[in-house]
Amino acid sequence: MLVIVGYFVVVGSVFGGFVMSGGHLAVLFQPLELLMIGGAAVGASLVGNNAKSLKATLKALPSIFKGSKYTKALYMELMTMMFDVLTKVRKEGLMSIEGDIEKPDDSPLFSKYASVVHDHHLMEFVCDYLRLMVSGNMDAFQIENLMDNELETHHHEAAVPAHFIAKLGDGLPAFGIVAAVMGVVHTMESVGIPPAELGILIAHALVGTFLGILLAYGFIGPLASLIEQQNEESAKAFQCTKVILLASLNGYAPALAVEFGRKVLYSTERPSFRELEEHIKQSKSK
Repeated sequence: MLVIVGYFVVVGSVFGGFVMSGGHLAVLFQPLELLMIGGAAVGASLVGNNAKSLKATLKALPSIFKGSKYTKALYMELMTMMFDVLTKVRKEGLMSIEGDIEKPDDSPLFSKYASVVHDHHLMEFVCDYLRLMVSGNMDAFQIENLMDNELETHHHEAAVPAHFIAKLGDGLPAFGIVAAVMGVVHTMESVGIPPAELGILIAHALVGTFLGILLAYGFIGPLASLIEQQNEESAKAFQCTKVILLASLNGYAPALAVEFGRKVLYSTERPSFRELEEHIKQSKSK
């Protein structure tokens, strides 16, 4: 929603100021300039990226226009779920959760936490490391190292769309200059026409530079920054899970392990100790 609002502010400020200064919007309507700038930028992006990068970017774009799903409520649900899992492990042993982690969608242990279960990447992370814990063949240091390597891979993969869009935005001002130069070339070959018409051609040429810069810094560039922020938010959920599991492996009780996870969350989404405690109690009573 904020993306749409931001775009309206950009358009209103730039074009509104132009009109208020006495300019005519019709002069800025240059579809051929847009074709040259946009087409060249997209073509260059296709040359500089493989099919996996393009697919990842197209998949990430819809999420830009949605609000973040990583809210305080989701984190409380995640930590409550981890508390229940670790409590069951403490009471009944690691083998008691083997069936739950093999089929988490059908597990009564996980079914109460629909928001977390629907995040397939996060649930895969949880179940994979619980499975390693069940195997009993790895210590906390080995699992932590494996977690770090997996999270690094996840971070690199998640950064691909942001890099793709950032490079696309970086190229737009240059292609705007290309469009402007093409307009100047056309103007120079028409140098014999009346000055009034010549002035129109020069104005059309300058619109290319204007559009390239506006599209780069007003529309495309900010999207890359937004995707990076979303990636950081998603990484925090994995980090929270990692800290909880490692604390449990090191012998801490479920309540303390969950507290470790709570501490790594951003302050804007971190529930208080009392809020989390109440949420866990309410979950037990259901």
